[in-house]
Amino acid sequence: MDHPRIGVSLPHFGPYAGPDAVVAVARATERLGFHAVSVSERLLMPATPDWTNDAGLPESHVWDSLEILTWAAAHTERIRVSTGIVNSIFQSPVILARRLATLDRLSGGRLDAGIGQGGGTMEPPYYIPEEFVAAGVPASRRGAGFVEHIAAMRACWGPDPVTHHGRYYRIPSSLVGPKPFGDTIPLFIGALTRHTIERAARVGDGFIVVALDWEETRTKIQWYREAGGTGTVVVNTIQAYPDAPITPATFTDATLNDLERAAKAGADEMHLTLNLKPVSPDDQIELLEALAGKLGLPA
Repeated sequence: MDHPRIGVSLPHFGPYAGPDAVVAVARATERLGFHAVSVSERLLMPATPDWTNDAGLPESHVWDSLEILTWAAAHTERIRVSTGIVNSIFQSPVILARRLATLDRLSGGRLDAGIGQGGGTMEPPYYIPEEFVAAGVPASRRGAGFVEHIAAMRACWGPDPVTHHGRYYRIPSSLVGPKPFGDTIPLFIGALTRHTIERAARVGDGFIVVALDWEETRTKIQWYREAGGTGTVVVNTIQAYPDAPITPATFTDATLNDLERAAKAGADEMHLTLNLKPVSPDDQIELLEALAGKLGLPA
């Protein structure tokens, strides 16, 4: 069975986050023949006593996704750069469309844009209210406002003059640029519930899911395909190993098992996150070298 393409999350949160670590891991990921580097977005973590981190989010400041990927792209040549995900409705469509297109042009068309409507928890309401307060965006903007946000961004990437007149967003007839490196930028939609997954199949170019339970992940990918989704399916996995030290052997065995599960679930890509348990950049590279050697990747 062919395994999914492999992406590697960059050290953009936790004690090792920073420019040197990002460059080291990005360059190693490219050198070893992996498919992509990726980052996730977290605007803030609530500091209130009633906060429950049910999704295992990083208890850390998180560096900005697009700046980290721009830095990584500037120090690599071929590897894809991916957001997995950016909370798109925290920014206006024009601003985010220009930022994404700028990164896409600077990277030579290597951007895969994973976007969401502001998630973060595995239990209802499936988002962090404090983030919406801090961003100055009402939580009611989710749903129909998210769909319109996508339409407005795509309008920005189309021919000038750009216009958009919707319920939530308006763009007067304008010249908006830069335009993407190619015809457009692929938008992979992060979603949790059946309704939002089916919407991702209608409005996106792909689907992103976090594999906390593989049977549940298989079901969600099936929902996406049954709803007519034909795009790329990306599964984000979490290599945390809370009860034992990470060694090249344990990492490789666990990742190979996850790759087999991801392939059976129908995933096209699987992205590895090593940062939830502090792992130095040098150690991350050692783990990736062991995995690449086991897979026989063409470095």
